[in-house]
Amino acid sequence: MKILFRNLKYDIENVMKNDPAARTKLEVLLLYQSIHVLIFYRIAHGLYKIKLFFLARLISQLGRFFTGIEIHPGAKIGKGLFIDHGMGVVIGETAEIGDNVTIYHGVTLGGTGKDKGKRHPTVGNNVIIGCGAKILGPISIGDGAKIGANSVVLKDVPKGKTAVGIPAVIKN
Repeated sequence: MKILFRNLKYDIENVMKNDPAARTKLEVLLLYQSIHVLIFYRIAHGLYKIKLFFLARLISQLGRFFTGIEIHPGAKIGKGLFIDHGMGVVIGETAEIGDNVTIYHGVTLGGTGKDKGKRHPTVGNNVIIGCGAKILGPISIGDGAKIGANSVVLKDVPKGKTAVGIPAVIKN
């Protein structure tokens, strides 16, 4: 429970730093769906880790109902995730997200089939994922990478690079 509140404080501060529309910490806490879904997620993830899968999924679904953002309780998420205008974001069960990642609306971190084991992306620290992007399969997005809006990423993106297009290609 202690980590929930420590991360919550960090998450709120990260929103304040990255969203020019955010005026006060209280506003962010009460009105930002990104913060709300992270609270649901962290509770659900804690239950998932102690194998209370049904209860974890129930809380996850409540988070989806209230925010329009779907985060599987098995996903691993660092601190400072900012989901800006998050309607339609989907984060799969084996997805891993580092610290200080920004995700815009309509993003999917999904699988590509019915494989068992690791089947969702791993996203490094300080990554920006543009609206509508689909990152699919057990691939890696390196620290500081950027994913362009509506890109479909099916291969690893190296640290500090930008991926754009359908299918995505690496730029710079």
